[in-house]
Amino acid sequence: MSQAEGQLVVLSGPSGVGKSTLLRRLLTDFSALIPSISATTRPPRTGETPGVDYHFLSPEEFETSKKADRFIECCQVYGREYWYGTLEDEVTPRLTHGKWVILEIDVEGTLSILERYPQAVTIFVEPSDPAHLEERLRGRGTESPEAIQRRLEVAHRELRQSGHYRHRVVNDLVEDALANIKKILTEAGFSNDSTETASV
Repeated sequence: MSQAEGQLVVLSGPSGVGKSTLLRRLLTDFSALIPSISATTRPPRTGETPGVDYHFLSPEEFETSKKADRFIECCQVYGREYWYGTLEDEVTPRLTHGKWVILEIDVEGTLSILERYPQAVTIFVEPSDPAHLEERLRGRGTESPEAIQRRLEVAHRELRQSGHYRHRVVNDLVEDALANIKKILTEAGFSNDSTETASV
Protein backbone atom coordinates (compact mmCIF):
# COMPACT_ATOMS: atom_id res chain seq x y z
CA MET A 1 0.00 0.00 0.00
CA SER A 2 1.36 3.42 -0.87
CA GLN A 3 1.32 6.47 1.34
CA ALA A 4 -1.12 8.14 -1.07
CA GLU A 5 -3.86 5.65 -0.32
CA GLY A 6 -4.09 6.40 3.38
CA GLN A 7 -4.74 3.83 6.08
CA LEU A 8 -6.42 3.42 9.43
CA VAL A 9 -4.35 2.12 12.33
CA VAL A 10 -5.90 0.91 15.58
CA LEU A 11 -3.91 0.65 18.81
CA SER A 12 -5.54 -1.18 21.73
CA GLY A 13 -4.62 -2.89 24.94
CA PRO A 14 -5.72 -3.24 28.56
CA SER A 15 -5.46 -0.43 31.11
CA GLY A 16 -1.97 -0.17 32.55
CA VAL A 17 -0.18 -1.67 29.55
CA GLY A 18 1.35 1.64 28.43
CA LYS A 19 -0.60 2.42 25.24
CA SER A 20 -0.60 6.19 25.75
CA THR A 21 3.16 6.30 26.29
CA LEU A 22 3.75 4.27 23.14
CA LEU A 23 1.37 6.44 21.14
CA ARG A 24 3.08 9.67 22.26
CA ARG A 25 6.48 8.29 21.29
CA LEU A 26 5.16 7.00 17.98
CA LEU A 27 3.61 10.35 17.06
CA THR A 28 6.84 12.14 17.93
CA ASP A 29 8.91 9.88 15.68
CA PHE A 30 6.33 9.43 12.90
CA SER A 31 5.18 12.99 12.23
CA ALA A 32 3.10 11.95 9.18
CA LEU A 33 0.91 9.75 11.38
CA ILE A 34 -2.22 11.63 12.51
CA PRO A 35 -3.99 10.87 15.82
CA SER A 36 -7.76 10.75 15.87
CA ILE A 37 -9.02 12.73 18.86
CA SER A 38 -11.78 10.84 20.65
CA ALA A 39 -14.95 12.43 22.02
CA THR A 40 -16.05 11.80 25.59
CA THR A 41 -18.69 12.86 28.09
CA ARG A 42 -16.30 12.76 31.03
CA PRO A 43 -14.99 16.07 32.37
CA PRO A 44 -11.42 17.14 31.53
CA ARG A 45 -8.71 16.07 33.92
CA THR A 46 -6.05 18.47 35.16
CA GLY A 47 -3.75 19.40 32.31
CA GLU A 48 -6.04 18.16 29.53
CA THR A 49 -6.86 20.51 26.65
CA PRO A 50 -10.20 20.35 24.77
CA GLY A 51 -9.66 19.55 21.11
CA VAL A 52 -6.15 18.24 21.83
CA ASP A 53 -6.60 15.44 24.35
CA TYR A 54 -10.32 14.87 23.74
CA HIS A 55 -13.39 16.52 22.34
CA PHE A 56 -15.28 17.05 25.61
CA LEU A 57 -19.03 16.86 24.96
CA SER A 58 -21.99 17.12 27.28
CA PRO A 59 -24.18 14.00 27.49
CA GLU A 60 -26.76 15.85 25.39
CA GLU A 61 -24.20 16.79 22.72
CA PHE A 62 -22.92 13.22 22.61
CA GLU A 63 -26.43 11.80 22.26
CA THR A 64 -27.21 14.27 19.47
CA SER A 65 -24.06 13.17 17.62
CA LYS A 66 -25.01 9.52 18.08
CA LYS A 67 -28.46 10.10 16.61
CA ALA A 68 -26.90 11.95 13.68
CA ASP A 69 -24.57 8.96 13.00
CA ARG A 70 -21.48 11.10 13.50
CA PHE A 71 -19.58 8.30 15.26
CA ILE A 72 -17.89 5.38 13.55
CA GLU A 73 -17.75 3.70 16.97
CA CYS A 74 -18.84 4.63 20.49
CA CYS A 75 -19.46 2.89 23.79
CA GLN A 76 -19.51 3.32 27.56
CA VAL A 77 -16.11 2.48 29.02
CA TYR A 78 -15.48 0.44 32.18
CA GLY A 79 -19.18 0.21 32.87
CA ARG A 80 -19.33 3.86 33.96
CA GLU A 81 -21.70 6.56 32.89
CA TYR A 82 -19.17 8.20 30.58
CA TRP A 83 -19.26 7.65 26.83
CA TYR A 84 -16.32 7.62 24.43
CA GLY A 85 -16.42 7.60 20.65
CA THR A 86 -14.57 8.21 17.39
CA LEU A 87 -16.07 10.96 15.24
CA GLU A 88 -16.24 10.28 11.52
CA ASP A 89 -14.95 13.81 10.87
CA GLU A 90 -11.70 12.79 12.58
CA VAL A 91 -11.13 9.87 10.22
CA THR A 92 -12.85 9.83 6.83
CA PRO A 93 -11.65 13.20 5.41
CA ARG A 94 -8.05 12.38 6.32
CA LEU A 95 -8.15 8.92 4.80
CA THR A 96 -9.64 10.46 1.66
CA HIS A 97 -6.65 12.82 1.50
CA GLY A 98 -4.20 9.92 1.75
CA LYS A 99 -3.34 10.31 5.42
CA TRP A 100 -2.57 7.55 7.91
CA VAL A 101 -4.78 7.95 10.97
CA ILE A 102 -4.24 6.17 14.28
CA LEU A 103 -6.93 5.48 16.88
CA GLU A 104 -6.33 4.49 20.49
CA ILE A 105 -9.54 2.65 21.35
CA ASP A 106 -10.76 -0.44 23.21
CA VAL A 107 -11.59 -3.87 21.86
CA GLU A 108 -15.31 -3.19 21.54
CA GLY A 109 -14.59 -0.10 19.46
CA THR A 110 -12.09 -2.01 17.33
CA LEU A 111 -14.67 -4.65 16.43
CA SER A 112 -16.98 -1.86 15.25
CA ILE A 113 -14.16 -0.27 13.25
CA LEU A 114 -13.34 -3.57 11.54
CA GLU A 115 -16.90 -3.88 10.28
CA ARG A 116 -16.40 -0.63 8.38
CA TYR A 117 -12.64 -0.74 7.75
CA PRO A 118 -11.71 -4.45 7.49
CA GLN A 119 -8.24 -3.61 6.13
CA ALA A 120 -7.30 -1.50 9.17
CA VAL A 121 -3.91 -2.26 10.71
CA THR A 122 -4.88 -3.46 14.18
CA ILE A 123 -2.28 -3.71 16.95
CA PHE A 124 -2.94 -5.11 20.42
CA VAL A 125 -0.45 -4.14 23.12
CA GLU A 126 -0.14 -6.66 25.94
CA PRO A 127 2.09 -7.42 28.93
CA SER A 128 4.21 -10.57 29.08
CA ASP A 129 2.47 -11.28 32.41
CA PRO A 130 -1.08 -10.01 33.20
CA ALA A 131 0.00 -9.49 36.82
CA HIS A 132 2.04 -6.51 35.63
CA LEU A 133 -1.19 -4.66 34.84
CA GLU A 134 -2.35 -4.65 38.45
CA GLU A 135 1.07 -3.49 39.60
CA ARG A 136 1.01 -0.56 37.16
CA LEU A 137 -2.58 0.46 37.95
CA ARG A 138 -2.02 0.38 41.69
CA GLY A 139 1.28 2.18 41.24
CA ARG A 140 -0.48 5.15 39.64
CA GLY A 141 -2.31 5.92 42.89
CA THR A 142 -5.02 7.79 41.00
CA GLU A 143 -8.05 5.52 41.46
CA SER A 144 -9.97 3.72 44.17
CA PRO A 145 -9.55 -0.03 44.72
CA GLU A 146 -13.04 -0.52 43.27
CA ALA A 147 -12.15 1.40 40.11
CA ILE A 148 -8.93 -0.57 39.72
CA GLN A 149 -10.85 -3.82 40.09
CA ARG A 150 -13.28 -2.76 37.35
CA ARG A 151 -10.38 -1.91 35.07
CA LEU A 152 -8.73 -5.26 35.76
CA GLU A 153 -11.93 -7.15 34.97
CA VAL A 154 -12.18 -5.33 31.65
CA ALA A 155 -8.45 -5.86 31.02
CA HIS A 156 -8.69 -9.63 31.41
CA ARG A 157 -11.69 -9.70 29.09
CA GLU A 158 -9.78 -7.70 26.51
CA LEU A 159 -6.76 -9.98 26.76
CA ARG A 160 -9.01 -12.91 25.89
CA GLN A 161 -10.15 -11.03 22.77
CA SER A 162 -6.67 -10.15 21.48
CA GLY A 163 -7.01 -12.76 18.74
CA HIS A 164 -9.19 -10.32 16.80
CA TYR A 165 -6.10 -8.20 16.09
CA ARG A 166 -3.75 -8.62 13.16
CA HIS A 167 -0.70 -7.86 15.30
CA ARG A 168 0.18 -8.33 18.98
CA VAL A 169 3.04 -6.47 20.66
CA VAL A 170 4.40 -7.19 24.14
CA ASN A 171 5.23 -4.01 26.08
CA ASP A 172 7.66 -4.90 28.82
CA LEU A 173 10.33 -2.54 27.46
CA VAL A 174 9.00 0.60 25.78
CA GLU A 175 11.86 0.85 23.29
CA ASP A 176 11.36 -2.74 22.11
CA ALA A 177 7.60 -2.36 21.81
CA LEU A 178 7.97 0.94 19.95
CA ALA A 179 10.43 -0.62 17.51
CA ASN A 180 8.02 -3.48 16.85
CA ILE A 181 5.10 -1.11 16.17
CA LYS A 182 7.25 0.97 13.81
CA LYS A 183 8.22 -2.19 11.94
CA ILE A 184 4.56 -3.23 11.63
CA LEU A 185 3.57 0.15 10.18
CA THR A 186 6.52 0.30 7.80
CA GLU A 187 5.80 -3.20 6.51
CA ALA A 188 2.15 -2.18 6.03
CA GLY A 189 3.29 0.60 3.69
CA PHE A 190 3.62 3.63 5.96
CA SER A 191 6.21 6.22 5.00
CA ASN A 192 7.21 9.14 7.21
CA ASP A 193 8.51 11.13 4.23
CA SER A 194 5.32 13.16 3.82
CA THR A 195 5.94 16.89 4.16
CA GLU A 196 2.27 17.78 4.26
CA THR A 197 0.77 19.15 7.42
CA ALA A 198 -1.59 17.22 9.68
CA SER A 199 -4.32 19.86 9.52
CA VAL A 200 -6.61 18.17 6.97
